[in-house]
Amino acid sequence: MQPSSGLPLPAQANGAIHHTYRSDLSQVRALVLQRAREAGLAEGRANDLVLAVSEAAANTLRHTRAPGTLVIWHDANEVVCEIRDKGTITDPLAGQRKPPPDASGGHGLWLVRQVCDLVELTSDASGTTVRMHMALRPQGGAG
Repeated sequence: MQPSSGLPLPAQANGAIHHTYRSDLSQVRALVLQRAREAGLAEGRANDLVLAVSEAAANTLRHTRAPGTLVIWHDANEVVCEIRDKGTITDPLAGQRKPPPDASGGHGLWLVRQVCDLVELTSDASGTTVRMHMALRPQGGAG
């Protein structure tokens, strides 16, 4: 995960689907699973992506009062899910250090980082974007 100070992420692919959520994450999880399967992501990796996106989206509900947005797209190589909200992450190493077992928080971004192939994070005064990438055919393994 590479946090930055508001540097823009590369543009989303054409055909990206946008979904706004305010409380219930069941539609977020269902949409990610559906799109991951359609893209050809192996079932176990699709479930890992659902878990990662759910954790990132749960942070919106936990730390902001505004709705969040899921954006999801894929190409021939990967599925990409992006969670955007109005929250701000002040720790530049958020998700990069394993939290102690008794920590009251910090496990979600750590988990996201463990299951995704690449995680990009930007956060500034306008909000936070967490972009999670999952390769359709992971390097070194069968897809």
